[in-house]
Amino acid sequence: MAARNLLGREHVRRLARLGLKFCAMLATVGLSVLSIGAAKEAILNAHPTPTAALQADTVTKPSDKSTPTAQRQREIWRRSMARSRRPKKGCFKATYPETTWREIQCTTPPNRPYPPRKGPRPQTVGNGLDFAGQVTTNTTQAEGSFDSVTGVTSESSGGTANAYSLQLNTNFFTTSACSGAQTPASCLGWEQFVFSSSASGAFIQYWMINYANPCPATWIPYGSHCYRNAVNSAPVPAQTIASLGQILLDGAVAGVNGNANDQVSLTIGTTIYSAPGDNPFPDLTNGWRISEFNVFGDCCGYDAAFNIGSTIVVRTAVNSGTPATEPVCSQQGFTGETNNLTLVSTPAVVADVQWPSVVFTQSNAGAPTTASCATADSFGDTHLKTFNGLMYDFQASGDFVLAQAGADFAVQARQASGAPTWPNMSVNKAVVTQMGNTNVAIYIEPTRLMVDGQSNNLADGGTIFLPSGVQVTRQGNTYAITSETGNSVRAVLNSSWMNVTVGLGQAPQPSARGLLGNPSGSPQELVTSKGDVLRMPVSFTDLYHPYADSWRVQPNESLFTGATRTASGIPDKLFYASQLDRQEYTRARRICTAAGVKSQALLDACTLDNAVLKDKAATRVFLRMPRPRAVLIPRADARQK
Repeated sequence: MAARNLLGREHVRRLARLGLKFCAMLATVGLSVLSIGAAKEAILNAHPTPTAALQADTVTKPSDKSTPTAQRQREIWRRSMARSRRPKKGCFKATYPETTWREIQCTTPPNRPYPPRKGPRPQTVGNGLDFAGQVTTNTTQAEGSFDSVTGVTSESSGGTANAYSLQLNTNFFTTSACSGAQTPASCLGWEQFVFSSSASGAFIQYWMINYANPCPATWIPYGSHCYRNAVNSAPVPAQTIASLGQILLDGAVAGVNGNANDQVSLTIGTTIYSAPGDNPFPDLTNGWRISEFNVFGDCCGYDAAFNIGSTIVVRTAVNSGTPATEPVCSQQGFTGETNNLTLVSTPAVVADVQWPSVVFTQSNAGAPTTASCATADSFGDTHLKTFNGLMYDFQASGDFVLAQAGADFAVQARQASGAPTWPNMSVNKAVVTQMGNTNVAIYIEPTRLMVDGQSNNLADGGTIFLPSGVQVTRQGNTYAITSETGNSVRAVLNSSWMNVTVGLGQAPQPSARGLLGNPSGSPQELVTSKGDVLRMPVSFTDLYHPYADSWRVQPNESLFTGATRTASGIPDKLFYASQLDRQEYTRARRICTAAGVKSQALLDACTLDNAVLKDKAATRVFLRMPRPRAVLIPRADARQK
């Protein structure tokens, strides 16, 4: 298949050189579908419950001579029009299958701000919390759409029904337009491609963040920022929330297919509308690396409130050349608007020659779940699930590196032995994280929160928002620590132990190390701190000596500010549910089965935890735990007592 892809790409390049653009586009789309199909198996393996978007993919080989479906033909046409040259600076529309733009009268964009993120992040989507697609090269064009919209019957924003905005937002970037700022080095540009349902128009809004001087002519002050709209907006028919699944928003930098200005395009069904920007940020071409797309409130920091039971699958596609750079998932957002949906699970990155995508689900149907670009867990007594989905028991005691990703994110856990009752098991008693220059630690026995070495009595429902952008929230017995770039630590405090979830704000991230590490993308390996690879099967001795010893925190490396009172040690032997007293095993097994735990590995772990911890809270963590991709059971050897 790789060979066919390479041959197909070369064929596309030959067609392009011959000037047969439309044929090249057909070939590209054929390859795109093949690429999605090739990626699909890996994605399904990583995500046992695929999104509707992935389930709907159709695999078409490059040699297939059949006529594309009507839907595929319209998609070929739409992308061809979005990337085509406009006759002049102005507003245009075209309806399938027209291949020539028809000029329409531009309207004036609404005079209201769609401001940048600010202050504490919500638990729902927006104001800095979102999934985005990030590339290492330059983004030339991006588009956002909805693979599926289910259960949505109503929406309101600012008290008005069917008032919402679709926003395709760039990251904040360095721009020469900030030369007049009070501190040019602290000023950043930001560009938004916007559709406003209440204004029935698609337009571009520009921001200079932290300009902190009187704004230039035509720019409007907003706190320390300045913003302005492009002169023109493309008028479109009024759209209720029922139309959401039929709308696609596209934004492009100046220079795409010869267009002198940046462009915004909006497709509704079979009609595409286009409006030009004014290109005040010519350096956007080199600064656009992250693309955020979603549905939000219609301006002014408003919330888009959907009815309970709403679920939306979002697709953000990024074009960064041919072949395009595949985006990584980035858990951050840039707009100050929000919606009342919660991010669900881990996004899928879907490969494509020109338009690779990040696809994710957001919902307010059912209980909220922990979502990040990659998630790993340390739970119960003590089970670990790595970022790659490998599950293994780790019953050593002492302080250990759970995760380290780059210089700005590290997590350490303190595990205590269950001796004398359960000498061959251990549980988490404390967790500490370093996010940039901020240190946050959570302990039980006694329960306490420490922020930069100082005790903090955070009330239930409270939030601490630090100048570093690190945020600490508490809901009952659950503490969540998040950074501005999406890294997170979640600690659930129980009667005598805590469960810890670590989330990466960017993934894949091969540099993630530690007991929860991300070695080479394989769920079949463990890697020591020195880089030595332990492949399955792993012996008891190798697990608890070269491996455990390498991730044991040395005194001069500890992030904990207090003295360590937990003895360091390892278990005498392996300890599993099958070794429990038969009556206790039966009782605990019945509890886990009744709760709906089905995976064999999770069911065994749940049984052990219920027997050892003797707390009904031991079962709860398994109700949200995805099936592990692989399970490590060490080999017994002579080193066991």
